[in-house]
Amino acid sequence: MRKKGLLLAISATALAVVASFSVEPVFSQWRDRVRDPGVRGGEAGAGGPIPGLSKWESAYFALGLEDFNEVENVADGLGPRMNLDGCGGCHAQPAVGGTSPALNPQVAFANKDGGMDRVPSFITSNGPIREVRLVRRPDGTLDGGVSSLFTITGRPGAAGCNLAQPAFEHEHANGNVIFRIPTPLFGAGLIEMIPDATLLANQAADQARKQDLGIRGRPNFVGPGNRITGAPNRNGNDGTVARFGWKAQNVSLLLFSGEAYNVEMGITSELFQNERDQSPQCQFAMVPNDTQDFEAPDALRGTTAIQNFANFQRFLAPPTPSATTPGGAESIGRGRNVFGGIGCALCHTPALGTSKGATVAALRDQVANLYSDLMLHDMGDGLADGVSQGQAGPREFRTAPLWGLGQRIFFLHDGRTTDLEQAIRQHRSNGSEANRVVGNFDNLRDSQKQDLLNFLRSL
Repeated sequence: MRKKGLLLAISATALAVVASFSVEPVFSQWRDRVRDPGVRGGEAGAGGPIPGLSKWESAYFALGLEDFNEVENVADGLGPRMNLDGCGGCHAQPAVGGTSPALNPQVAFANKDGGMDRVPSFITSNGPIREVRLVRRPDGTLDGGVSSLFTITGRPGAAGCNLAQPAFEHEHANGNVIFRIPTPLFGAGLIEMIPDATLLANQAADQARKQDLGIRGRPNFVGPGNRITGAPNRNGNDGTVARFGWKAQNVSLLLFSGEAYNVEMGITSELFQNERDQSPQCQFAMVPNDTQDFEAPDALRGTTAIQNFANFQRFLAPPTPSATTPGGAESIGRGRNVFGGIGCALCHTPALGTSKGATVAALRDQVANLYSDLMLHDMGDGLADGVSQGQAGPREFRTAPLWGLGQRIFFLHDGRTTDLEQAIRQHRSNGSEANRVVGNFDNLRDSQKQDLLNFLRSL
């Protein structure tokens, strides 16, 4: 990746003001002429290592890729409850490390190898991979934790383990179920290496325009912090800015990997040592399941699975944008201007710079074209999931990075739509920071809307 120094927010002078666009009323017949170009075809442009890795960094990337694609079983510590049996099954579109694929593997997994689970109605073959969380417990108190879809009951190596699935249909009917889909992992190492100071400076930039549009945003600090001022509480945990997950709840790729291994597959590690389901009759592997191999013939093979997952993500290249979406380069260029002009870039920051002191040379002083400020924003009642994580409240979400958007199938945190225009409109609801920006989108000419969609599908 070519070095360009440290970039912060796109400044107000670089953005065309909304008034520079021809503003016309929105009529339904215009909407009929605006179309999401759909999932971009051609090569994935993603899934490989970031350029410039050393010989050993490349070896650790390859080992991480191997572990990431491995299918786990009961002997490995899988379960007792889980959502799938491998990382690669969830992060598969458009290549390994991506997000939910067109064919949902959870449907086949329910009965794989003798599994005795039912497929809930909200899990479908052509729908997104979903993680389920219950908003409240039976006693009415807040829950928010992952409620795993499947069990090891009936599978090889699980004799004597008889577990029932949660009453998903009942909870779903009562509006007590929310969903999350897998987040893409491309370019994660660059995101990890963006300094807190860069993120906070970007948050403080363009305040006049942000305030005019009702955009606030704040970091999800690790530790209690101050929910009013956003200042970290140095008496809590380390007070740094978390950045991974739908609510920016995890600060590092190692933590992100360890939590996913335990929550999504039920496999414990040296980071998360206790089983989430400790039913005595369903324990078939030593705990923690994933540990360092001190007797391995070399250091490469002695690393833990979660270290391998973290290395794979850390060295995974960002997606390559395209100029071949419908409309071509001119439409994409116009759409990029519209994106900045109506205010999208104030949250979806086009580029941020990584640390000049990053240990890995390939990640040092680079430009991450992520299209995110990695801040939490209040998305209003329409997208609220009722779940709090860290300092993130029930209506707050991290600004989703948009790089790679052109090849994603499902949008928003729960995969509720496959239509990019609808995803934009879903940003508007009571209390959302995006309301005025979506209003600006509505006031564009249909040709400008189409240019914007073409631009987004080029990313």
